[in-house]
Amino acid sequence: MGLFKRKPKAAAGNRPVPRHIAVIMDGNGRWAKKRGLPRQAGHKIGAETFRTIATYCKDIGVQYFTVYAFSTENWKRPQEEVDALMELFRKYLREAAETMFQRGVAVRVLGDLSPLPRDILELIRETGEIADTLGPDAATASLCINYGGRDEIKNAVRAIAEQVKGGALAPEDITEETIGAHLYTAHMPDPDLIIRPSGEVRISNFLLWQSAYAEYYFTDVLWPDFKTADMDAAIDAYNSRNRRFGGV
Repeated sequence: MGLFKRKPKAAAGNRPVPRHIAVIMDGNGRWAKKRGLPRQAGHKIGAETFRTIATYCKDIGVQYFTVYAFSTENWKRPQEEVDALMELFRKYLREAAETMFQRGVAVRVLGDLSPLPRDILELIRETGEIADTLGPDAATASLCINYGGRDEIKNAVRAIAEQVKGGALAPEDITEETIGAHLYTAHMPDPDLIIRPSGEVRISNFLLWQSAYAEYYFTDVLWPDFKTADMDAAIDAYNSRNRRFGGV
């Protein structure tokens, strides 16, 4: 079963939608615990929810959909749970490689990928090559794997420092655009809306630089229970806000 299968449909009432929506996928473990199931079962349903919501976002005109799938701190979880998550990544990356070209959706993986298993790196390479052939205007679904906002900024600073050290860049020429160009998200605009399900009210080291002017939406719904109606509610809340970007 492919990652993107539903036929496109118009957004309800032709309402405007954010260009870029990001989600901190949270609550999988608690969802499973409430049902007396192992945490891995929650991650499996959470992955299916990702597929449903990513498809819906494409259908209603969202160009970029980015999810926090595995943080740099998640390696501390029990090995059995980490292994189960890696297997889920294998499954969904294979599906993306098979279907994304036909659907016109570019699937990308963001983060420090160096610690990932070799076969997953190969799947990421394959999906990235296909994404490149779709061009810059394709709808994009991005999974942040082994991602941390502070780690991302640290790596960007190191790369810029190397350019300064080598004489390719003067310190006074470093701008916000310079930093943005060295982030994992350099190929996409900053998120307009960031959604945090599960009742937690924190940003958890996600897109720290990019979220400077993002609108946040928090909900008590656990991620495996997150439906298209919950996405509609988040978008409606976003549309009700006045984004001034520091102006009047």
